[in-house]
Amino acid sequence: MGTKKTSAPAAAGAAATTSAAAGRIQLPKGFRPQDVPVLAVDHALPKVPDAAQTIAAMRERFERQPVWVPEWVRESPLLGGTERTPIQAAVLIPIVARAEPTVLLTRRSAQLKTHSGQIAFPGGRIDPQDADAVAAALREAQEEVALLTQWVEVIGQLPAYVTGTGFHVVPVVGVIAPDLPLRANPHEVDEIFEVPLRFVLDPANHRHHAYTLGQVQRKWLSMPYMAQGREYFIWGVTASILRNFYRFMQAPWR
Repeated sequence: MGTKKTSAPAAAGAAATTSAAAGRIQLPKGFRPQDVPVLAVDHALPKVPDAAQTIAAMRERFERQPVWVPEWVRESPLLGGTERTPIQAAVLIPIVARAEPTVLLTRRSAQLKTHSGQIAFPGGRIDPQDADAVAAALREAQEEVALLTQWVEVIGQLPAYVTGTGFHVVPVVGVIAPDLPLRANPHEVDEIFEVPLRFVLDPANHRHHAYTLGQVQRKWLSMPYMAQGREYFIWGVTASILRNFYRFMQAPWR
């Protein structure tokens, strides 16, 4: 997602004040989602079994398609805004084929005007030259982290997630080899990192939050991940898509 184009939100925020001129939600100055209290943690939900987290098992799951319904499908609509023409977008969920698979994520550049410094999948809007959501996700991944198309084995897609700003985001799931020579585009990405798949597929790491301003409440998930003494605060759209991935991976067969 570039600095000179309208990009799909990488990690959507909480409810906030409205700018009448722009018709958009604006977070209060200094808002930090990690400061909002945790309402619940899903300790009672079952983990995805380790045997189901192998690359082969994931390929089979997308081929056979279990019985499931996505849990998080839409953010709260714009405050005071009007209906917008849907903006089609796509993100890539890169699964790194390590002995214990991981999910590749990025920290967006602190210089970006929207969602700066937030945790995201590579992705953005579907451009006219893109054949479909898969093509867009792969193109954006190459632009953002130098992940070449030929390095990605696309194994499936998840249902679209609709953001509060009208982006219809299609998550594309792809498998990549470990230790590829990736490189962050400094205009868009500050950091490339990996999170263990077993971490995001364990609902004990899924936390619920709610934020109220005036008469409006916004709910979201977070999945804070600690590595080498540093917190990667996964939340909003990114966390919602990962939650849906958990539901897909945990769902029974037809």
